[in-house]
Amino acid sequence: MLTGINKIGDLEWEVPIGYVPDMRVPGRFFLSRRLAETLEEGAVRQLANVATLPGIVKHSLAMPDIHWGYGFPIGGVAAFDMTEGVISPGGVGFDINCGVRLITTPLIEADLAGKKRELIERLFDAVPTGVGAKSAMRISNKDLTAVMVDGARWAVERGLGTEADLVRCEGEGAMPGADPGAVSAKARQRGLPQLGTLGAGNHFLEVQAAREIVDPEAAKAFGIAEGQVCFMVHCGSRGLGHQVATDHLRTLEGALPKYGIRLPDRQLACAPIDSPEGRAYYGGMVSAANYAWANRQVIMHEARKVFAHLFGIDYDEMRLIYDVAHNVAKFERHDVDGVSTEVCVHRKGATRAFGPGTPGVPGEYAAVGQPVIIPGSMGTSSYLLHGTTTAMQKTWGSTCHGAGRVLSRSKAKKEIRGKELRERLAGEGILVRAHSDSVLAEEAPDVYKPSGEVVRVVHEAGLSNVVARLDPLGVIKG
Repeated sequence: MLTGINKIGDLEWEVPIGYVPDMRVPGRFFLSRRLAETLEEGAVRQLANVATLPGIVKHSLAMPDIHWGYGFPIGGVAAFDMTEGVISPGGVGFDINCGVRLITTPLIEADLAGKKRELIERLFDAVPTGVGAKSAMRISNKDLTAVMVDGARWAVERGLGTEADLVRCEGEGAMPGADPGAVSAKARQRGLPQLGTLGAGNHFLEVQAAREIVDPEAAKAFGIAEGQVCFMVHCGSRGLGHQVATDHLRTLEGALPKYGIRLPDRQLACAPIDSPEGRAYYGGMVSAANYAWANRQVIMHEARKVFAHLFGIDYDEMRLIYDVAHNVAKFERHDVDGVSTEVCVHRKGATRAFGPGTPGVPGEYAAVGQPVIIPGSMGTSSYLLHGTTTAMQKTWGSTCHGAGRVLSRSKAKKEIRGKELRERLAGEGILVRAHSDSVLAEEAPDVYKPSGEVVRVVHEAGLSNVVARLDPLGVIKG
Protein backbone atom coordinates (compact mmCIF):
# COMPACT_ATOMS: atom_id res chain seq x y z
CA MET A 1 0.00 0.00 0.00
CA LEU A 2 1.09 3.58 -0.60
CA THR A 3 3.02 5.37 2.14
CA GLY A 4 0.89 7.49 4.46
CA ILE A 5 -2.28 5.39 4.13
CA ASN A 6 -3.67 3.75 7.28
CA LYS A 7 -5.37 0.36 7.38
CA ILE A 8 -8.52 0.59 9.52
CA GLY A 9 -10.27 -2.66 8.59
CA ASP A 10 -9.84 -5.84 6.57
CA LEU A 11 -10.80 -4.03 3.39
CA GLU A 12 -10.98 -0.40 4.56
CA TRP A 13 -8.23 2.23 4.38
CA GLU A 14 -7.97 5.80 5.60
CA VAL A 15 -6.23 8.78 4.02
CA PRO A 16 -5.53 10.94 7.10
CA ILE A 17 -6.01 14.68 7.30
CA GLY A 18 -2.71 16.21 6.22
CA TYR A 19 -2.07 13.81 3.33
CA VAL A 20 -2.47 16.96 1.24
CA PRO A 21 -2.77 20.49 2.69
CA ASP A 22 -6.15 21.91 3.76
CA MET A 23 -8.05 18.62 4.08
CA ARG A 24 -11.23 19.19 6.09
CA VAL A 25 -12.09 15.48 6.61
CA PRO A 26 -10.23 12.17 6.16
CA GLY A 27 -10.49 10.11 3.01
CA ARG A 28 -11.62 6.48 3.09
CA PHE A 29 -11.56 3.76 0.46
CA PHE A 30 -12.26 0.04 0.20
CA LEU A 31 -9.67 -2.23 -1.39
CA SER A 32 -8.18 -5.72 -1.16
CA ARG A 33 -4.43 -6.40 -1.16
CA ARG A 34 -4.78 -7.77 -4.70
CA LEU A 35 -6.47 -4.60 -5.99
CA ALA A 36 -3.95 -2.45 -4.11
CA GLU A 37 -1.35 -3.56 -6.68
CA THR A 38 -3.16 -1.41 -9.27
CA LEU A 39 -3.86 1.59 -7.02
CA GLU A 40 -2.65 4.85 -8.58
CA GLU A 41 -1.05 7.45 -6.29
CA GLY A 42 -2.75 10.11 -8.43
CA ALA A 43 -6.19 8.69 -7.67
CA VAL A 44 -5.52 8.72 -3.91
CA ARG A 45 -4.28 12.31 -4.18
CA GLN A 46 -7.53 13.20 -5.97
CA LEU A 47 -9.48 11.53 -3.16
CA ALA A 48 -7.56 13.71 -0.66
CA ASN A 49 -8.09 16.82 -2.79
CA VAL A 50 -11.86 16.28 -2.66
CA ALA A 51 -11.56 16.34 1.15
CA THR A 52 -10.46 20.01 0.91
CA LEU A 53 -13.74 21.18 -0.64
CA PRO A 54 -16.01 23.45 1.43
CA GLY A 55 -18.85 21.79 3.30
CA ILE A 56 -17.81 18.18 2.76
CA VAL A 57 -19.42 15.91 5.36
CA LYS A 58 -17.73 13.02 7.22
CA HIS A 59 -15.35 11.61 4.59
CA SER A 60 -14.17 11.74 1.01
CA LEU A 61 -14.92 8.18 -0.14
CA ALA A 62 -13.85 5.82 -2.90
CA MET A 63 -15.01 2.37 -3.93
CA PRO A 64 -12.69 -0.53 -4.95
CA ASP A 65 -12.88 0.44 -8.63
CA ILE A 66 -11.08 3.71 -7.81
CA HIS A 67 -8.91 5.13 -10.57
CA TRP A 68 -7.74 8.50 -11.80
CA GLY A 69 -10.43 10.77 -13.26
CA TYR A 70 -11.19 14.43 -13.99
CA GLY A 71 -10.94 16.22 -10.61
CA PHE A 72 -12.61 13.58 -8.48
CA PRO A 73 -11.36 9.98 -8.78
CA ILE A 74 -13.65 7.60 -10.62
CA GLY A 75 -15.26 5.46 -7.97
CA GLY A 76 -15.54 8.54 -5.77
CA VAL A 77 -18.41 9.49 -3.44
CA ALA A 78 -18.75 12.72 -1.44
CA ALA A 79 -21.63 14.40 0.37
CA PHE A 80 -21.87 18.15 0.97
CA ASP A 81 -23.80 20.25 3.45
CA MET A 82 -26.71 22.02 1.75
CA THR A 83 -25.78 25.39 3.29
CA GLU A 84 -21.98 25.40 3.52
CA GLY A 85 -21.26 22.90 0.75
CA VAL A 86 -20.57 23.02 -2.97
CA ILE A 87 -21.59 21.24 -6.14
CA SER A 88 -18.92 20.27 -8.67
CA PRO A 89 -19.14 18.85 -12.22
CA GLY A 90 -15.89 17.01 -11.49
CA GLY A 91 -17.83 14.97 -8.93
CA VAL A 92 -20.31 13.85 -11.59
CA GLY A 93 -18.19 13.47 -14.72
CA PHE A 94 -18.74 14.49 -18.33
CA ASP A 95 -21.09 11.59 -19.14
CA ILE A 96 -23.85 12.75 -16.83
CA ASN A 97 -26.03 9.84 -15.66
CA CYS A 98 -24.00 7.21 -17.36
CA GLY A 99 -25.80 4.16 -16.04
CA VAL A 100 -26.86 0.57 -16.52
CA ARG A 101 -30.13 -1.33 -16.88
CA LEU A 102 -30.70 -5.08 -16.80
CA ILE A 103 -33.59 -6.84 -18.53
CA THR A 104 -34.62 -10.51 -18.29
CA THR A 105 -36.13 -12.59 -21.10
CA PRO A 106 -38.14 -15.86 -20.97
CA LEU A 107 -35.35 -17.53 -23.01
CA ILE A 108 -32.66 -19.92 -21.87
CA GLU A 109 -29.23 -20.21 -23.49
CA ALA A 110 -30.25 -23.22 -25.60
CA ASP A 111 -32.96 -21.09 -27.28
CA LEU A 112 -30.20 -19.01 -28.88
CA ALA A 113 -28.64 -22.02 -30.63
CA GLY A 114 -28.20 -21.24 -34.33
CA LYS A 115 -29.55 -17.72 -33.88
CA LYS A 116 -26.96 -15.99 -31.72
CA ARG A 117 -25.05 -14.42 -34.62
CA GLU A 118 -28.29 -13.19 -36.19
CA LEU A 119 -29.40 -11.78 -32.83
CA ILE A 120 -26.18 -9.81 -32.43
CA GLU A 121 -26.33 -8.49 -35.99
CA ARG A 122 -29.97 -7.42 -35.60
CA LEU A 123 -29.22 -5.65 -32.32
CA PHE A 124 -26.26 -3.91 -33.96
CA ASP A 125 -28.54 -2.71 -36.77
CA ALA A 126 -31.28 -1.57 -34.38
CA VAL A 127 -29.15 0.47 -31.96
CA PRO A 128 -26.83 3.10 -33.50
CA THR A 129 -23.32 2.98 -32.04
CA GLY A 130 -20.07 4.90 -32.26
CA VAL A 131 -18.88 8.50 -31.92
CA GLY A 132 -21.52 10.93 -33.23
CA ALA A 133 -23.98 8.14 -34.04
CA LYS A 134 -27.42 9.46 -34.98
CA SER A 135 -30.81 8.02 -34.22
CA ALA A 136 -33.51 7.19 -36.76
CA MET A 137 -35.83 8.97 -34.32
CA ARG A 138 -36.52 12.60 -35.15
CA ILE A 139 -37.50 14.89 -32.30
CA SER A 140 -38.16 18.61 -32.18
CA ASN A 141 -36.67 21.15 -29.79
CA LYS A 142 -40.00 21.10 -27.93
CA ASP A 143 -39.73 17.31 -27.62
CA LEU A 144 -36.17 17.66 -26.34
CA THR A 145 -37.32 20.04 -23.62
CA ALA A 146 -39.93 17.49 -22.57
CA VAL A 147 -37.29 14.71 -22.56
CA MET A 148 -35.07 16.79 -20.26
CA VAL A 149 -37.96 17.30 -17.81
CA ASP A 150 -39.77 13.95 -17.96
CA GLY A 151 -36.90 11.50 -18.60
CA ALA A 152 -37.93 7.89 -19.27
CA ARG A 153 -41.62 8.79 -18.91
CA TRP A 154 -41.39 10.80 -22.14
CA ALA A 155 -40.52 7.60 -24.00
CA VAL A 156 -43.08 5.41 -22.21
CA GLU A 157 -45.89 7.85 -23.01
CA ARG A 158 -45.00 7.41 -26.69
CA GLY A 159 -45.30 3.64 -26.53
CA LEU A 160 -41.59 2.96 -26.04
CA GLY A 161 -42.01 0.91 -22.87
CA THR A 162 -44.45 0.29 -20.05
CA GLU A 163 -45.48 1.94 -16.79
CA ALA A 164 -43.84 -0.96 -14.95
CA ASP A 165 -40.51 0.08 -16.48
CA LEU A 166 -40.72 3.46 -14.75
CA VAL A 167 -41.24 1.92 -11.31
CA ARG A 168 -38.07 -0.11 -11.85
CA CYS A 169 -35.80 2.87 -12.55
CA GLU A 170 -33.86 4.84 -9.95
CA GLY A 171 -36.06 7.87 -9.25
CA GLU A 172 -38.66 6.37 -11.63
CA GLY A 173 -36.49 7.44 -14.53
CA ALA A 174 -36.31 11.17 -13.85
CA MET A 175 -35.00 13.65 -11.28
CA PRO A 176 -36.93 16.75 -10.21
CA GLY A 177 -35.29 20.13 -10.68
CA ALA A 178 -34.50 20.09 -14.40
CA ASP A 179 -33.82 23.50 -15.91
CA PRO A 180 -33.73 23.21 -19.72
CA GLY A 181 -32.89 26.93 -19.77
CA ALA A 182 -29.49 25.99 -18.31
CA VAL A 183 -28.77 23.79 -21.35
CA SER A 184 -27.00 25.67 -24.13
CA ALA A 185 -28.04 25.76 -27.77
CA LYS A 186 -24.92 23.77 -28.61
CA ALA A 187 -25.84 21.06 -26.11
CA ARG A 188 -29.33 20.89 -27.59
CA GLN A 189 -27.88 20.65 -31.07
CA ARG A 190 -25.78 17.69 -29.98
CA GLY A 191 -28.66 16.00 -28.17
CA LEU A 192 -31.38 16.31 -30.82
CA PRO A 193 -30.15 13.53 -33.18
CA GLN A 194 -28.76 11.17 -30.54
CA LEU A 195 -31.74 9.96 -28.50
CA GLY A 196 -31.70 6.16 -28.62
CA THR A 197 -28.01 5.79 -29.46
CA LEU A 198 -25.37 3.86 -27.55
CA GLY A 199 -22.36 6.12 -28.13
CA ALA A 200 -18.74 5.04 -27.94
CA GLY A 201 -16.05 4.19 -25.38
CA ASN A 202 -17.02 1.66 -22.75
CA HIS A 203 -20.73 1.73 -23.59
CA PHE A 204 -22.36 -1.51 -24.66
CA LEU A 205 -25.43 -3.63 -25.19
CA GLU A 206 -24.67 -7.14 -23.98
CA VAL A 207 -26.60 -10.41 -24.17
CA GLN A 208 -25.91 -12.49 -21.06
CA ALA A 209 -26.80 -15.72 -19.31
CA ALA A 210 -27.51 -15.86 -15.57
CA ARG A 211 -24.98 -18.55 -14.72
CA GLU A 212 -25.11 -18.49 -10.90
CA ILE A 213 -27.72 -17.51 -8.32
CA VAL A 214 -26.03 -16.64 -5.03
CA ASP A 215 -29.00 -15.26 -3.11
CA PRO A 216 -32.19 -17.17 -4.11
CA GLU A 217 -34.53 -15.01 -2.01
CA ALA A 218 -33.30 -11.75 -3.53
CA ALA A 219 -33.20 -13.31 -7.01
CA LYS A 220 -36.85 -14.29 -6.65
CA ALA A 221 -37.73 -10.74 -5.64
CA PHE A 222 -35.83 -9.35 -8.64
CA GLY A 223 -37.35 -11.92 -11.05
CA ILE A 224 -34.17 -13.62 -12.26
CA ALA A 225 -33.45 -17.36 -12.41
CA GLU A 226 -30.42 -19.50 -13.20
CA GLY A 227 -29.95 -20.16 -16.93
CA GLN A 228 -32.09 -17.21 -17.99
CA VAL A 229 -30.99 -15.09 -20.95
CA CYS A 230 -30.82 -11.38 -20.10
CA PHE A 231 -29.53 -8.24 -21.73
CA MET A 232 -27.79 -5.21 -20.26
CA VAL A 233 -27.57 -1.62 -21.54
CA HIS A 234 -24.72 0.67 -20.48
CA CYS A 235 -24.69 4.28 -21.74
CA GLY A 236 -25.42 7.86 -20.69
CA SER A 237 -26.42 11.33 -21.86
CA ARG A 238 -24.34 11.38 -25.05
CA GLY A 239 -23.11 14.69 -26.49
CA LEU A 240 -25.78 16.69 -24.66
CA GLY A 241 -24.47 15.71 -21.24
CA HIS A 242 -20.85 16.26 -22.23
CA GLN A 243 -21.66 19.75 -23.48
CA VAL A 244 -23.61 20.63 -20.31
CA ALA A 245 -20.58 19.67 -18.21
CA THR A 246 -18.18 21.59 -20.47
CA ASP A 247 -20.32 24.74 -20.50
CA HIS A 248 -20.83 24.90 -16.74
CA LEU A 249 -17.23 24.06 -15.89
CA ARG A 250 -16.18 27.29 -17.63
CA THR A 251 -18.73 29.26 -15.63
CA LEU A 252 -17.79 27.66 -12.32
CA GLU A 253 -14.05 28.19 -12.86
CA GLY A 254 -14.73 31.87 -13.42
CA ALA A 255 -16.83 32.09 -10.26
CA LEU A 256 -14.22 30.68 -7.87
CA PRO A 257 -12.79 34.12 -6.81
CA LYS A 258 -16.33 35.44 -6.25
CA TYR A 259 -16.86 32.84 -3.53
CA GLY A 260 -13.29 32.84 -2.19
CA ILE A 261 -12.85 29.14 -3.01
CA ARG A 262 -9.21 28.01 -3.25
CA LEU A 263 -8.64 24.65 -4.89
CA PRO A 264 -5.64 22.30 -5.10
CA ASP A 265 -6.79 21.39 -8.62
CA ARG A 266 -8.90 23.55 -10.95
CA GLN A 267 -10.61 20.40 -12.19
CA LEU A 268 -12.52 20.55 -8.88
CA ALA A 269 -14.22 23.80 -10.01
CA CYS A 270 -17.37 24.26 -7.97
CA ALA A 271 -19.78 26.79 -6.47
CA PRO A 272 -22.01 26.89 -3.40
CA ILE A 273 -25.04 24.67 -3.95
CA ASP A 274 -27.41 27.58 -3.34
CA SER A 275 -25.68 30.09 -5.62
CA PRO A 276 -26.76 31.23 -9.11
CA GLU A 277 -23.90 29.23 -10.66
CA GLY A 278 -24.54 26.16 -8.50
CA ARG A 279 -28.27 26.18 -9.18
CA ALA A 280 -27.69 26.60 -12.91
CA TYR A 281 -25.30 23.65 -13.04
CA TYR A 282 -27.70 21.48 -11.02
CA GLY A 283 -30.61 22.35 -13.34
CA GLY A 284 -28.52 21.59 -16.43
CA MET A 285 -27.13 18.39 -14.92
CA VAL A 286 -30.63 17.14 -14.04
CA SER A 287 -31.78 17.90 -17.60
CA ALA A 288 -28.93 15.78 -18.97
CA ALA A 289 -29.59 13.01 -16.42
CA ASN A 290 -33.22 12.83 -17.52
CA TYR A 291 -32.12 12.70 -21.17
CA ALA A 292 -29.94 9.69 -20.26
CA TRP A 293 -32.85 7.82 -18.68
CA ALA A 294 -34.93 8.42 -21.80
CA ASN A 295 -31.99 7.30 -23.94
CA ARG A 296 -31.67 3.95 -22.16
CA GLN A 297 -35.46 3.51 -22.31
CA VAL A 298 -35.48 3.94 -26.12
CA ILE A 299 -32.54 1.55 -26.56
CA MET A 300 -34.25 -1.07 -24.39
CA HIS A 301 -37.43 -0.71 -26.46
CA GLU A 302 -35.55 -1.32 -29.71
CA ALA A 303 -33.75 -4.34 -28.25
CA ARG A 304 -37.02 -5.80 -26.95
CA LYS A 305 -38.47 -5.56 -30.48
CA VAL A 306 -35.50 -7.48 -31.89
CA PHE A 307 -35.89 -10.30 -29.32
CA ALA A 308 -39.67 -10.41 -29.86
CA HIS A 309 -39.42 -10.68 -33.65
CA LEU A 310 -36.56 -13.18 -33.70
CA PHE A 311 -37.78 -15.54 -30.98
CA GLY A 312 -41.56 -15.03 -31.09
CA ILE A 313 -41.79 -13.90 -27.46
CA ASP A 314 -44.03 -11.17 -26.07
CA TYR A 315 -42.69 -7.68 -25.46
CA ASP A 316 -44.06 -7.76 -21.89
CA GLU A 317 -42.16 -10.98 -21.11
CA MET A 318 -38.92 -8.97 -21.07
CA ARG A 319 -38.90 -7.53 -17.57
CA LEU A 320 -36.71 -4.61 -16.59
CA ILE A 321 -35.09 -5.51 -13.26
CA TYR A 322 -33.72 -2.02 -12.61
CA ASP A 323 -31.92 1.01 -14.05
CA VAL A 324 -29.18 2.67 -11.99
CA ALA A 325 -27.18 5.86 -12.51
CA HIS A 326 -23.49 5.95 -11.67
CA ASN A 327 -22.55 9.55 -12.59
CA VAL A 328 -24.80 12.02 -10.82
CA ALA A 329 -25.27 14.43 -7.89
CA LYS A 330 -28.50 14.14 -5.92
CA PHE A 331 -30.14 15.75 -2.90
CA GLU A 332 -30.80 12.91 -0.44
CA ARG A 333 -31.60 12.49 3.24
CA HIS A 334 -29.07 10.56 5.30
CA ASP A 335 -28.23 10.04 8.95
CA VAL A 336 -25.60 12.59 10.01
CA ASP A 337 -24.62 12.11 13.66
CA GLY A 338 -28.05 10.68 14.48
CA VAL A 339 -30.04 13.36 12.66
CA SER A 340 -31.80 12.84 9.32
CA THR A 341 -30.19 15.51 7.18
CA GLU A 342 -30.41 16.55 3.53
CA VAL A 343 -27.03 16.50 1.76
CA CYS A 344 -25.86 16.71 -1.84
CA VAL A 345 -24.32 13.32 -2.67
CA HIS A 346 -21.92 13.22 -5.63
CA ARG A 347 -21.41 9.76 -7.14
CA LYS A 348 -18.82 9.69 -9.89
CA GLY A 349 -18.35 6.13 -11.12
CA ALA A 350 -20.29 4.88 -8.10
CA THR A 351 -23.74 3.29 -7.81
CA ARG A 352 -26.54 4.09 -5.40
CA ALA A 353 -27.04 1.04 -3.17
CA PHE A 354 -29.94 1.87 -0.86
CA GLY A 355 -30.66 -0.82 1.71
CA PRO A 356 -33.91 -2.55 2.73
CA GLY A 357 -36.72 -0.22 3.76
CA THR A 358 -35.00 2.93 2.51
CA PRO A 359 -37.34 5.48 0.88
CA GLY A 360 -36.80 5.52 -2.86
CA VAL A 361 -36.51 1.74 -3.25
CA PRO A 362 -39.43 0.29 -5.29
CA GLY A 363 -42.06 -1.34 -3.08
CA GLU A 364 -41.59 -4.78 -4.65
CA TYR A 365 -37.89 -4.66 -3.62
CA ALA A 366 -38.31 -2.93 -0.24
CA ALA A 367 -37.59 -6.05 1.83
CA VAL A 368 -34.37 -6.81 -0.09
CA GLY A 369 -32.95 -3.42 -0.98
CA GLN A 370 -32.29 -1.68 -4.24
CA PRO A 371 -30.94 -3.77 -7.15
CA VAL A 372 -27.34 -2.84 -7.93
CA ILE A 373 -25.94 -3.67 -11.38
CA ILE A 374 -22.17 -4.00 -11.83
CA PRO A 375 -21.13 -4.60 -15.45
CA GLY A 376 -18.06 -6.61 -16.39
CA SER A 377 -15.76 -5.88 -19.29
CA MET A 378 -16.82 -7.74 -22.44
CA GLY A 379 -15.15 -11.04 -21.61
CA THR A 380 -15.79 -11.06 -17.86
CA SER A 381 -18.81 -11.58 -15.65
CA SER A 382 -21.33 -8.92 -14.67
CA TYR A 383 -23.12 -9.01 -11.32
CA LEU A 384 -26.51 -8.24 -9.84
CA LEU A 385 -26.37 -7.24 -6.17
CA HIS A 386 -28.65 -5.55 -3.66
CA GLY A 387 -28.12 -2.51 -1.44
CA THR A 388 -27.47 -2.80 2.30
CA THR A 389 -27.89 -1.05 5.62
CA THR A 390 -24.08 -0.98 5.94
CA ALA A 391 -23.84 1.11 2.77
CA MET A 392 -26.36 3.55 4.26
CA GLN A 393 -24.15 3.87 7.34
CA LYS A 394 -20.71 4.02 5.69
CA THR A 395 -20.95 5.30 2.11
CA TRP A 396 -24.12 7.40 1.78
CA GLY A 397 -25.82 4.30 0.34
CA SER A 398 -23.21 3.77 -2.39
CA THR A 399 -21.11 0.99 -3.89
CA CYS A 400 -18.83 0.43 -6.89
CA HIS A 401 -19.93 0.87 -10.51
CA GLY A 402 -17.74 -1.51 -12.52
CA ALA A 403 -14.35 -3.04 -12.80
CA GLY A 404 -12.26 0.15 -13.10
CA ARG A 405 -9.55 0.74 -15.73
CA VAL A 406 -5.91 -0.15 -15.19
CA LEU A 407 -4.69 0.75 -18.71
CA SER A 408 -5.36 3.93 -20.71
CA ARG A 409 -7.08 3.70 -24.09
CA SER A 410 -3.93 4.81 -25.92
CA LYS A 411 -1.79 2.16 -24.20
CA ALA A 412 -4.44 -0.47 -24.81
CA LYS A 413 -4.38 0.22 -28.56
CA LYS A 414 -0.59 -0.16 -28.57
CA GLU A 415 -0.54 -3.40 -26.60
CA ILE A 416 -3.66 -5.25 -27.76
CA ARG A 417 -4.77 -6.28 -31.25
CA GLY A 418 -8.53 -5.97 -31.66
CA LYS A 419 -8.76 -8.70 -34.30
CA GLU A 420 -6.98 -11.20 -32.06
CA LEU A 421 -9.20 -10.23 -29.15
CA ARG A 422 -12.37 -10.70 -31.21
CA GLU A 423 -11.21 -14.14 -32.30
CA ARG A 424 -10.22 -15.08 -28.74
CA LEU A 425 -13.62 -14.09 -27.38
CA ALA A 426 -15.37 -15.98 -30.20
CA GLY A 427 -13.42 -19.04 -29.11
CA GLU A 428 -14.94 -18.56 -25.64
CA GLY A 429 -18.43 -18.37 -27.14
CA ILE A 430 -18.72 -14.56 -26.91
CA LEU A 431 -19.66 -12.86 -30.18
CA VAL A 432 -18.57 -9.23 -30.41
CA ARG A 433 -19.79 -6.61 -32.90
CA ALA A 434 -18.24 -3.16 -33.24
CA HIS A 435 -17.46 -0.63 -35.95
CA SER A 436 -13.72 -1.34 -35.74
CA ASP A 437 -11.23 -3.68 -34.12
CA SER A 438 -9.40 -0.72 -32.52
CA VAL A 439 -12.53 -0.02 -30.47
CA LEU A 440 -12.32 -3.56 -29.13
CA ALA A 441 -8.67 -3.11 -28.14
CA GLU A 442 -9.52 0.01 -26.10
CA GLU A 443 -12.10 -1.91 -24.09
CA ALA A 444 -10.44 -5.31 -23.82
CA PRO A 445 -11.04 -7.24 -20.58
CA ASP A 446 -7.29 -6.96 -19.86
CA VAL A 447 -7.49 -3.14 -19.46
CA TYR A 448 -9.84 -3.46 -16.48
CA LYS A 449 -9.47 -4.71 -12.94
CA PRO A 450 -10.99 -8.18 -12.43
CA SER A 451 -14.72 -7.54 -11.94
CA GLY A 452 -15.05 -10.56 -9.66
CA GLU A 453 -12.47 -9.18 -7.21
CA VAL A 454 -14.06 -5.71 -7.17
CA VAL A 455 -17.45 -7.28 -6.43
CA ARG A 456 -15.94 -9.57 -3.77
CA VAL A 457 -14.63 -6.50 -1.93
CA VAL A 458 -17.97 -4.65 -1.85
CA HIS A 459 -19.74 -7.89 -0.87
CA GLU A 460 -17.36 -8.69 2.00
CA ALA A 461 -17.24 -5.03 3.09
CA GLY A 462 -21.04 -5.18 3.26
CA LEU A 463 -21.59 -2.28 0.82
CA SER A 464 -23.79 -4.48 -1.40
CA ASN A 465 -24.47 -8.21 -1.50
CA VAL A 466 -24.22 -10.48 -4.53
CA VAL A 467 -27.48 -11.88 -5.90
CA ALA A 468 -26.47 -13.34 -9.28
CA ARG A 469 -23.56 -13.66 -11.70
CA LEU A 470 -24.14 -13.16 -15.43
CA ASP A 471 -21.73 -14.17 -18.19
CA PRO A 472 -21.53 -12.55 -21.64
CA LEU A 473 -22.83 -14.36 -24.74
CA GLY A 474 -22.63 -11.50 -27.22
CA VAL A 475 -21.65 -7.84 -27.08
CA ILE A 476 -22.50 -4.73 -29.14
CA LYS A 477 -19.71 -2.24 -28.45
CA GLY A 478 -20.17 1.48 -28.61
